[in-house]
Amino acid sequence: MQENQFLIDSKKLSPQALLRKHQIEANPSARTNHMEYMEGMEQIQSDVMEKVLTQMNTYNYESYTAADVKRVLAQENCSIEDFKALLSPAAFPFLEQMAAKAKIETSKHFGNTVYFFTPIYIANYCENYCIYCGFNCYNDIRRKKLSYEEIEKEMKVIADSGMEEILILTGESRKVSSVEYIGEAVKIARKYFRNIGIEIYPVNVDEYRYLHACGVDYVTVFQETYNADQYETLHLMGHKRVFPYRFDAQERALMGGVRGVAMSALLGLSDFRKDALASALHVYYLQRKYPHGEFSLSCPRLRPIVNNDKINPLDVGERQLCQVLCAYRIFLPYVGITVSTREEAHFRNGIVKIAATKVSAGVSTGIGDHESKYDGKDAADAGDEQFAIADERSFAQMYQDIEEEGLQPVVNDYIYV
Repeated sequence: MQENQFLIDSKKLSPQALLRKHQIEANPSARTNHMEYMEGMEQIQSDVMEKVLTQMNTYNYESYTAADVKRVLAQENCSIEDFKALLSPAAFPFLEQMAAKAKIETSKHFGNTVYFFTPIYIANYCENYCIYCGFNCYNDIRRKKLSYEEIEKEMKVIADSGMEEILILTGESRKVSSVEYIGEAVKIARKYFRNIGIEIYPVNVDEYRYLHACGVDYVTVFQETYNADQYETLHLMGHKRVFPYRFDAQERALMGGVRGVAMSALLGLSDFRKDALASALHVYYLQRKYPHGEFSLSCPRLRPIVNNDKINPLDVGERQLCQVLCAYRIFLPYVGITVSTREEAHFRNGIVKIAATKVSAGVSTGIGDHESKYDGKDAADAGDEQFAIADERSFAQMYQDIEEEGLQPVVNDYIYV
């Protein structure tokens, strides 16, 4: 995949910003070391990253055969080596058999339920230069940060639709979206929702502990790609550039007391088979280290963004994505699997009957436009979206569609005492 596929049209940048952008793109020596921690970043003692990267870097998926795949599908348990076979090209012709086995595992551990949530983006200011992301600091977009009053208004609109779980997201800017600002947003959310997640910039253990005290139940962080060399070429500036600090974010969150964590690669940024292997092993090793935690995997693929409609997961089609999700379910039968509105409605309707257990609905990736989405009002002052979604169904429509598929929609299954 060519790096210039990701580059964003920045014609409206100031001459100084445009010069700096070009310098960073063209001169690797102008960038900080992506493996070195920056000031203020907490470094924990953990061997999880080493284990995951060792497995990923030695993974030769071309070495597996049809016989290997048949053997895995015929047995009850699935080892790391078996999982590698299921992700290999040799398993692609066995997709129907994989789906059947995955469906059995999903039904065994989750019944016929599908969980619902919706994301709310409260700010899109960002200090990182990630060349594939619509929020990146050099992309000329409408920036917005919601006030507490606007956050409450948006959340009430969402809650009135029947939703009981929310995921709060920001751009990665500590300066604009401080930990305290996010904490106050969580406190507001606690008034309206039973389950609250955050997807923000990685923070230290004490900050995760503070956010948990505010009401955070789970933390989502996407590694984007587990290939450290490719990661360096995609994240050219900002705190997100530091690969190991991002990798350890979920473990710091667990150390800070949150109930659950979610992880993923953004499939299409690098070799999707190796990234899928690393994502699942990230869960696998953390699950054994923190058996009390709840773990889930997401499976986002690249989507077009503002000022670049050419970004797409060129090597990850729907059938390849289905293979990854079925392999996840067979290898990690107890783990939640989320499929977002990056995917088309027909794919999401099908995959929840096989491997996925959680979907988003009534989604907007813009800032401050949930009211307009639900009530048909003008959203002229909303902030621009992070990426273009593919499934625009409302919560009500999604709920109805899931029921018509013979599944049981669930908005919440936690009781606080």
